[in-house]
Amino acid sequence: MRKKLVVGNWKMNLVQPQALSLVESLVKKLSATDAVDVAVCPPYTSIAAVVQALKGTQISVGAQNVFWKDSGAFTGCVSAPMLADAGCKLCIVGHSETRGRFGKLEIDADDVGYFAETNRTVNQKIQALLYHSVMPILCVGETLAEREAGQTDSVIQTQLREALQGVDASELGSFSVAYEPVWAIGTGQVCDAKEASRVCGMIRRTLADLYDQQTAEGIRILYGGSVKGSNSKELFSQPDIDGGLVGGASLDPNDFTAIVLSAV
Repeated sequence: MRKKLVVGNWKMNLVQPQALSLVESLVKKLSATDAVDVAVCPPYTSIAAVVQALKGTQISVGAQNVFWKDSGAFTGCVSAPMLADAGCKLCIVGHSETRGRFGKLEIDADDVGYFAETNRTVNQKIQALLYHSVMPILCVGETLAEREAGQTDSVIQTQLREALQGVDASELGSFSVAYEPVWAIGTGQVCDAKEASRVCGMIRRTLADLYDQQTAEGIRILYGGSVKGSNSKELFSQPDIDGGLVGGASLDPNDFTAIVLSAV
């Protein structure tokens, strides 16, 4: 049986003192919990401090993004070896917000082009992370327009196929996928639990087609999109959902703790 995984994506929130206060609270609240794998993904500026604060605990630290080259003239970018050196064990890639696909748009629509992630760049990031032994969490998901057009499965299958091109099954032992319907991110809307499980099951079947059933069965598939303590138990009880990628609720130690405990 796959062990559940709950990951907190802090997004662009919290300076170091706030980050340290949050993880201090989480350590106290989750000290007796080892039935669920737990991780937090702070902004780059807090990663080193959070790694230090969580040494010797059961909570892992990840990053929210990465660049695919190890080094070079790429101002403002952070590479996979830099993340590994900082102590990151995992990294989110292909999040809808880095793709410029927003459930709730909080910037001018004319500026969305600033976010230029593609399936090709996601693929390069995955390969860079795997090479440096940092676990990728690949985000996939459809927009509301794509869902209403009946394109949910085909959109996600394309994202999976292109993101994993050239990646061997032997490299996927620590790999996870997060299904995040774009229309549910930051909007308060949650995909119906049974539908979320159906999509996660479709993702596993697609992985089996790309690789084999044994490989697919070893990959954890998470749900993300307005996950809260009030809905997480129903989501995590679904047969094809192996945990969650949690956004806003991961900034509240009580709510995040409730989400983690609901995965036990």
